[in-house]
Amino acid sequence: MPPLPPGITSATPLAASDAGHLLKVATESLLGHFAEICEGAVIVDRQARIVWMNDRYPKRLGVTDPAAAIGKPVESILPNSLMREVVDTGRPIMLDIMDFGEESFVVVRLPLRDKAGTVIGGIGLMLLDDAMGLAPLVSRFNRLKVDYADSQRRLAEARRAKYTLSSIVGASEACVAVKQQARRAARTRAPVLIQGETGTGKELLAHAIHNASQRADKAFVAVNIAAIPETLLESEFFGTAPGAFTGADRKGRDGKFKLADGGTLFLDEIGDMSTALQAKLLRVLQEGEFEALGSNRLVPVDVRIVAATSRDLQAEIEAGRFRTDLYYRLNVVTLSMPPLRERLADLPLLCEHMLEAQCHKLGLPLREISPEALQGLCRHHWPGNIRELQNVLERALMMSDSETLALADIDAVLPAARTAAAAVASPGLGLAEAIAEAERTAIRKALDACGGNKARAAAELGISRTSLYEKIALLGLG
Repeated sequence: MPPLPPGITSATPLAASDAGHLLKVATESLLGHFAEICEGAVIVDRQARIVWMNDRYPKRLGVTDPAAAIGKPVESILPNSLMREVVDTGRPIMLDIMDFGEESFVVVRLPLRDKAGTVIGGIGLMLLDDAMGLAPLVSRFNRLKVDYADSQRRLAEARRAKYTLSSIVGASEACVAVKQQARRAARTRAPVLIQGETGTGKELLAHAIHNASQRADKAFVAVNIAAIPETLLESEFFGTAPGAFTGADRKGRDGKFKLADGGTLFLDEIGDMSTALQAKLLRVLQEGEFEALGSNRLVPVDVRIVAATSRDLQAEIEAGRFRTDLYYRLNVVTLSMPPLRERLADLPLLCEHMLEAQCHKLGLPLREISPEALQGLCRHHWPGNIRELQNVLERALMMSDSETLALADIDAVLPAARTAAAAVASPGLGLAEAIAEAERTAIRKALDACGGNKARAAAELGISRTSLYEKIALLGLG
C-alpha cells in the first residue's frame, strides 16, 4: 500500500477532500505497480483507440515506433485484441489467452469507468508472455471440466430406462397379451397402473413402456415408496427449498418430480403411500405443478406417471387406506403382469435366458437344464414368481458342477414339500402334460381349501375368476 499523504495518520479522521486525494494516489500507485510487474499494459478510450502503452508492450509486440500507435484503433496494433468488446459491453474478460503471431500471451482486460459509472475506456494487462506458465492451472481446469461432463453423462445414463419390451422374455398367451397392451399404452400420455404379484417384473414393464413412448430420450426416474420412510417421502418427491429445515442443503435439493420433468416417474408400490401424501400427489397430477418443501413458489412440471402395486387397491379403498379419486386418476390404463404359474409355458425360454445371464455374470461356462429339471420346476407354485426362479437357478448353478442342471440339482434347492403338486407327475409325462397336471393339482387344492368358493380360490391362486373358469373347463375339472 502506498504511503499516506503528509499529515495524515491512520488515527486521524479523513475529510472528504483527503479521502479523495488518498483514493487518487492509491489508484495511480496501483496502476503504476501493475505496469511495472506486468509484461505489458495498454489503455484505450471509449472508441477503443490506444491512449497509452507502457514501455514493455511495444518491445514484446515488436512495435518499432510506440508514439505512432497512440490514437490508432487497438486492432491495428493488436489484431486479436478484444478491448473493443470490453468497452462496448462494460464487462471484463479475465485470464484470456491472446495470440500474436506465433506467440501467445495471458491477458486481463478491464473496463474503466468515471464517477457516474459510465464506461470511458479500458485497460489491458499482459500478465505472462508465455501461456505455458498457466499450463498446470489450465490442465487442472480441463480435467475438472471433463470429470464434470463425465459425471453428468453417467447420471443421465442412470436416469435412462434400461429395458425394452424385448427384455420381457416369453411367448405364452399371457405374456404376448401384456406386451401388446404395453405397446398401446406407450403411444398415449395417460397414467398407467401396473398390477401384479411381487416378483412378476412390474418395474421391467414400466421401463419398457417408457422406452417405447415419445419420452424415451428423457429421464426415467423410479421411486420405491415402500423403501423410503414416510417422513422423507414428501421431500423425496417435491424437493426442498434452501434452508427449508435444520440440516437441509443450503442450495436446496430437487425432488423426483423435478428430475423426471419431461420424462416418466415410476412409483413402485403406490399402495404403501400414506393418505396425506396421496392428496398432494393427486394435486400434482391434476394441476401439473408442485411446491418444494419450505417454498411458496409453484413449479410447473410435465411428468408421465407409471405406478405399480402388488396390493388389491379396491380392497385398500374399502379399508379407507387409499383415496378413490387418486385411484381413478391413476387407473386410466391398467396392465396386469401375470404370475409365473399362469405362464409356465415360458419356463424353457426363461430358464435359457437366465442361465445364460447368470453364467456370464459368474464367469461360468454356459449351462443347460434337463427336461426332467424343467418338469420339476413346473410342479412348483412359484409364490416369488420370476425373482424366485432367478434365485433358484443361481443357487442350483453354484451347487452343481455338471454341464446340465438335472432334477436332483433343482430338488436340492427347491424341496418337493414346496411344490404345488402333492403328487409328483410321472417321469414319462412331457412338459405340456406336466404343466397341465401341476395346474390341476394347484386348482384342486385351492378349491378344497376355499370350500368350493371359486372367487376365493381365484384370489388364492392369484388369477382372475374368468381365468379360473377357463382353466377348470380346459383341464376337465368341472
